[in-house]
Amino acid sequence: MFFGRTKRNPVRIPSKPVVEWKYSTCNYCSTGCAIELGIGSDGKVVTSRGHAEADVNRGKLCIKGILEQELFESPGRGIEPLLRDTTDRPFAAVSWDKALDASAGKIKAIQEKYGRDSFAVVSTGQLLTEEFYTLGKLVRGCIGTNNYDGNTTLCMASAVSGYKRSFGSDGPPGCYEDFEHTECLMAWGSNLPEQHPVLYWRLKEAREKRHFPMIVIDPRVTMFAQWADIHLPITPGTDTVLMNAMLYVIFDEGLEDADYIAKHTNGIEQLRETVKAYDPKIAQRQCGIDEDTIRNVARLYAKAGASMSIWTMGINQSTHGSDGVCNINNLSLVTGNIGKPGGTSLSITGQCNAMGTREWSSCSGLPGYRLLENAEHRQEIAEAWNVDADFFPPKVGLKQTDIFPAIETGQIKGLWLVATNPLTSMANQGRIRKMMEKLDYLIVQDVYQDVETVEYAHAYFPAAVWAEKQGCHTNSERRVNLTRNALDPFAQSKPDFWIFNQMAKRFDNAANMSFPQDTETVFDEMKRLSVGQGRTLDISGMTYDRIEQARGLQWPFTEADAENHQVGSPRLYVDGKFQTPDGRANLIAVNFVNNNEVPDTEYPFWMNSGRVVEHFHTRTRTGKIGNINKFSPTPYMELNPDAAAELGIGHGDYVRTISRRGDAVVMVQLTQRVPPNMVFIPFHYHDCVNRLTLGLLDPYSRQPAFKQCAVRLEKVSQTLAAQLNLQRRAF
Repeated sequence: MFFGRTKRNPVRIPSKPVVEWKYSTCNYCSTGCAIELGIGSDGKVVTSRGHAEADVNRGKLCIKGILEQELFESPGRGIEPLLRDTTDRPFAAVSWDKALDASAGKIKAIQEKYGRDSFAVVSTGQLLTEEFYTLGKLVRGCIGTNNYDGNTTLCMASAVSGYKRSFGSDGPPGCYEDFEHTECLMAWGSNLPEQHPVLYWRLKEAREKRHFPMIVIDPRVTMFAQWADIHLPITPGTDTVLMNAMLYVIFDEGLEDADYIAKHTNGIEQLRETVKAYDPKIAQRQCGIDEDTIRNVARLYAKAGASMSIWTMGINQSTHGSDGVCNINNLSLVTGNIGKPGGTSLSITGQCNAMGTREWSSCSGLPGYRLLENAEHRQEIAEAWNVDADFFPPKVGLKQTDIFPAIETGQIKGLWLVATNPLTSMANQGRIRKMMEKLDYLIVQDVYQDVETVEYAHAYFPAAVWAEKQGCHTNSERRVNLTRNALDPFAQSKPDFWIFNQMAKRFDNAANMSFPQDTETVFDEMKRLSVGQGRTLDISGMTYDRIEQARGLQWPFTEADAENHQVGSPRLYVDGKFQTPDGRANLIAVNFVNNNEVPDTEYPFWMNSGRVVEHFHTRTRTGKIGNINKFSPTPYMELNPDAAAELGIGHGDYVRTISRRGDAVVMVQLTQRVPPNMVFIPFHYHDCVNRLTLGLLDPYSRQPAFKQCAVRLEKVSQTLAAQLNLQRRAF
């Protein structure tokens, strides 16, 4: 007897003849994979492949990168600029001049009536760096509002804040090569296989050559946790407790690097005093990790010749996010694990060019990590841009998470959103929708016209995708890489760079300023501004051609580095000198304050959220690609079978998930990956997770605590689930 087919017809991938390959950088996560886009005989991109000579990905791509070429003509792309007087009326197609004239006029009218800061701009982490720089010049030098931020506040603000507090400057100090040298890896709130698959491949390859202990700290049994030597299923929101308990053990057993601490840090006495209250016997009751395990992990970390910590949203998206980052830095500093191969404190960024916005967009200050609070920095940029230094505010304005409440209170009357979708990404969606209704004028600039936030827009600017433009990205290890223009912009869409330049012409200050019309000239301007004594963010030796030839260059990369044929600096602070006034790192004593929303009898489940490998952010792009979206086309939750049995819920059933702020209907997937008192829901879906989230803010970074809220579950029929989702216009 034969089983299966006797005649096999293998799947055949149709031939896609390529006449030219264009060098590019993947536009999804922050790994920074170098890719090549294959151009067909009709001038369209027909395929993509990883670049084999690029150190970052070495020819590899994840599922999103492999199918990235399908974005260019995917459904819903913006065709032409649109305008309308009120949001209850239909849009009318208009010329670019009319759309820009009308919008510039509205910005000026709002500012004249309510003040310069009554108009706000919220950007993204997905533009090219030259576009970020140009937008910053437009906002800071022409429009003049101080309420300007990027949506990186939702993902990396705590890392930025923690680096600044500990080291005196932003900028991840380590690199991917550290995987190949470390003797102990701790991953805090990171699910690398799904968030950054190519980095996980590099880590896995490094461990196959030389095994070293890998410790994953996560409330959920993620794919990463399954591969770990030790998984610590921590109580949500208590990472700083575990870190303090580890520091207690390190000091108590004399495992610290006393010489490094004495030479390169400040604050050791206060740190020692603070962690005395975190004896593992006490800390275990707060963080959920038993005393013996805490001691074992602390010893593994401190005794290794080189120890490495990485983290993503599990640390950042918390009311203790900035403190958590500082405490990770504390662990690195007290054990001498900064600036050496395999020893680092490395944040893994979310969006493809979140580093670019941190470096050059002027969201958190002025270009090149300069501070608005520093009069010398204001003067430097004023002279470079030919702007009166008094035009700049003396301190940073509202972050994104404060801009929206300021709409609610009437402080902000107009808003320009660039490649960000707060109608899915912001916490407490019911409240956000009410805020959006109060705006006098909203501009949405996006690749896709069907993005949810366009519902509330008065003007829509259709933007080009990354391969229809030219410019640079910076990845999580400070590697600057290049995208060469591969296509003409779709329909009447325009590069964001062009839109910003055209908008600048409509403001008075621009008459005395220079807004170059090509990105390479802008890059040269950034290079000049990057030079300065002691400045780590030095890209003065880079050119587009050098970047492409090296398949990416890490900063600092000076003109001397270029002359000596170097490939950039893989690590910061190798000499133990930091960007603080006295050159020493700050040890920040952190006390845990339990301000989490925790489960109770009415809302008995923790709700956790995160990314799945097949989707990116709010599915604006991945939701349109069939071979990606088919894996997770509908909102779902992971639920423990024991908890499900008590509630009479089965695999594939639908449940109404209810928090104190709203509800969402999702399909159930039964799995032991979550404990009985927790559910996990991917955050990518519209009208889902962020109908439930609380969004308490970190006091330093203003980043929301997306992962700290409590919910209850009610089983509903599939018919009712469909009706509820239809009513909510589920995307």
